[in-house]
Amino acid sequence: MRFGLSPEQTLFRDSVGRYLRDHSALDRVRRFADRDEKRATDLVAGLVELGVPALLVPEAHGGIGLTALDACVVAEALGYRVAPVAFAANAAMAPTALLLAGSEAQKRDWLPSIADGGMIVGAALSELCGARLGAGVAASGGRLRGKALFVLDFEADAYLVADMDGGLHLARADAPGLSRARLETVDRTRPIGELGFDNVAAEPLPGASMDVCRQVLDIGRTMLAADTLGAAQCMIDRAVVYAGQREQFGRVIGSFQAVKHMCAEMAAHLEPTRASVWYAGHAIAEGSDEAHLVACHLKALLGEVGRFVAKTATEVHGGMGFTDLVGLHYWYKRIGFNRQMLGSPERLRIEAARAQGLAA
Repeated sequence: MRFGLSPEQTLFRDSVGRYLRDHSALDRVRRFADRDEKRATDLVAGLVELGVPALLVPEAHGGIGLTALDACVVAEALGYRVAPVAFAANAAMAPTALLLAGSEAQKRDWLPSIADGGMIVGAALSELCGARLGAGVAASGGRLRGKALFVLDFEADAYLVADMDGGLHLARADAPGLSRARLETVDRTRPIGELGFDNVAAEPLPGASMDVCRQVLDIGRTMLAADTLGAAQCMIDRAVVYAGQREQFGRVIGSFQAVKHMCAEMAAHLEPTRASVWYAGHAIAEGSDEAHLVACHLKALLGEVGRFVAKTATEVHGGMGFTDLVGLHYWYKRIGFNRQMLGSPERLRIEAARAQGLAA
């Protein structure tokens, strides 16, 4: 049995990759990071035309109706180019939450707007992955109170918000009583922020539960892991190209045994994770009982492998690896951000142990 991408998935991956190659070059990423734009609207518009926000939205609601595995393919392509666009929360977590827990009216109201790019939805679910001092959201009577930190896809028109009891809510960005503050993180290609709720009106998703929250987190974690895969692959590719051009002692450094070993070791660590990403997407798409366990192990694995690749690829570049001219730090920081967001490797291993009954 051969397990791999279908011809259609490969074609879609190549289409997204070509668009990002032409429109999300390093200079474009650098301008976004330096100018502190709220949204890379030009990139968003092009990805909407390719159907990226509509991936997981059913055809009945104006989407394409593809699966989490297809979304993994896109997430990897976005990570390869460190594209400064909303994806994990807007195109994966929000549609999943609506499909699992939303009412029919909510699906009709929200999903078409996500699919056509008319609305970007961020995700305020970080508190489900670990308590933070002074943070947490309480819900009562259709109103939210409290604070949410490290909101993913922060520059959004609305937010998917988790309360402390496992409820999920949709709050519009312009709702009275909602305050927003951007947070500085290592990854400047992604806007991250803090939300304050002062008796803010929100739509509760009637089917929400801790199990639904876990499934929403799992697809978000899988998208971040796929993003790390793409970013790490790009760092390897850039290191190999550099090693074939940079000369020392009259020879390209790629001819030195030590550099060859560094590049080979990076590839040997990263390549097996590709099948793991595909399997996690497949497990989520099929509703497998293993989906939660696989998502936890996957993100923990990519967190460690990605960090190793980022460190080693930078070392191959020598002193140039730390310069903005080369720009490796955009991928390095993206990988570091993905490692911690929605659960560090340490926390995810604990969750995996609990899922198997190995820990209380």
